[in-house]
Amino acid sequence: PSVLDSFALLSGQLNTLNKVLKHEKTPLLRNQVIIPLVLSPDRDEEIMRQTEGRVPVFSHEVVPDHLRTKPDPEVEEQEKQLITDAARISPDVAQKQIQSLNKMCSNLLEKISKEERESESGGLRQNKQTFNPADTNALVAAVAFGKGLSNRRPPGSGGSVQSGQPGAGAIIAGASGMQQVPMSGAPAQQQPMLAGVQMAQTGQPGK
Repeated sequence: PSVLDSFALLSGQLNTLNKVLKHEKTPLLRNQVIIPLVLSPDRDEEIMRQTEGRVPVFSHEVVPDHLRTKPDPEVEEQEKQLITDAARISPDVAQKQIQSLNKMCSNLLEKISKEERESESGGLRQNKQTFNPADTNALVAAVAFGKGLSNRRPPGSGGSVQSGQPGAGAIIAGASGMQQVPMSGAPAQQQPMLAGVQMAQTGQPGK
């Protein structure tokens, strides 16, 4: 019974309030000024929830900003001055100024996009690989093992090479994987076996 009595009391008060608000002599609420009745420096969780975390407290510091219905006097004066200046400009002049402003904005956007593209391309160039691993491996194989080198002698380099000279055995030993080349100017009996490779005699073609 107590709950029903309280519900009936609340229902009656709500109906009375609705009648008052719907009365033709009642002014619109949007034209009324909100006056804070309770100001507190403490954190209010209900206000935090209603304002989605933007206003943690409802104190003397934030009330003038949040309940203000007009801008600052300085801002209001600047706005009036801008409106007055805008009213003095003819439509043709205004259109030219609009086109000029749009052109400036377009140029600025192009410059910004160009700078962004150059910065992106610069970053890609820094991260880009500056050598070819296949070419590097081929060069190392050619220097170390003679892989892929031509066996032909350049013209005019047919000088005699004595087998007894130092380093000749090393040269021939290093060329074990290449075609044998006849050496002129050395007698057949002075051409020993070097590194298991029989040197071709004079006048005999290479293998």
